[in-house]
Amino acid sequence: MNDLKNKKVIITGGTRGIGLSILKEFYENNSEILTIGSNLNNLDKLKIDFPNIHIQQLDLKNLEKLNNEFPKFIDKLGGVDILVNNAGITRDNLTLRMKQEEWKDVIDINLNSVFFTCQHSIKSMIRNKTGSIINITSVVGHTGNPGQANYTASKAGIVAMTKSLAREYAKKNIRLNCISPGFIDTDMTKDLKEEYKIELIKNIPINRLGKGVDIAKAVIFLASNNSSYITGETIHVNGGMYMS
Repeated sequence: MNDLKNKKVIITGGTRGIGLSILKEFYENNSEILTIGSNLNNLDKLKIDFPNIHIQQLDLKNLEKLNNEFPKFIDKLGGVDILVNNAGITRDNLTLRMKQEEWKDVIDINLNSVFFTCQHSIKSMIRNKTGSIINITSVVGHTGNPGQANYTASKAGIVAMTKSLAREYAKKNIRLNCISPGFIDTDMTKDLKEEYKIELIKNIPINRLGKGVDIAKAVIFLASNNSSYITGETIHVNGGMYMS
């Protein structure tokens, strides 16, 4: 039974990579989708490939604009049943070289925007007396990673925040969970040097990079009634490179 048919889904960062894989899975499940992105070229391509979905441009680090526009997106969709916070950026640098804007941009997009999209979505979900929010974090949010103090802080913050919100709203029948991807074969990892990839895969027991669909299938599980007794959890999808 497909309980995702006609469900109203908002996906941030749904234009490429993991986000696009997530969008495709909901599309195949006949959900009603609104996706948010910042790159006009990617958004225009999405309009051609998926003419029936709602597409919005928004710079998520502009928190004032986010708080003005996001409630309008919810109204345009007619409410929200499922929120997937996938948007994220990196601004890698060693701590002593990290500029203030490199720290702030990553925290604003990766963490602050997640809080505010959750806040607005929960208001709508309370009225509907149901909802599922899935926040995409990262394996390095659990392990740490040199040169990524900003990124790892944002991703670890998502996990703790999700647990708090899950406790706050469980009695309202709203579930919040995280998915923590390992290294996934996307445009971002394609830019890695081949020798680095080889060393990386040596540390993955399953002996390969993940695929976007590996993450997307986990999102579908957490969005559906198959996970109705799961909240405040993190599902690690990393080929065994980190086991909690």
